[in-house]
Amino acid sequence: MRILVMFDLPMETNEDKRAYRHFRNHLIKSGFFMFQESIYNKVVLNQQSADAVVDNLEKVKPLGGFVVVLKITEKQFAKMKCLVGETKTNVIHTDERLVFL
Repeated sequence: MRILVMFDLPMETNEDKRAYRHFRNHLIKSGFFMFQESIYNKVVLNQQSADAVVDNLEKVKPLGGFVVVLKITEKQFAKMKCLVGETKTNVIHTDERLVFL
């Protein structure tokens, strides 16, 4: 499963900028990768994990702006088609895990 977080946050005051940095840094520390500017994604194992991540985001959401969370399956994500631009090779497109013991 994938979680996509899309946001548009105000950047007018120093407080707005601080809230933006705090939210973005929280996404990165939580394992999200930038997919596009203001769009971050994370691979999770199942629906329960996705719900836990969304609940955590609820706790750190900024007061202003617009934040949307979309949960989709890997199959749905794989059907995405790039219409303009180049696809990035560093984007994780699978749910395969590598474990070192």
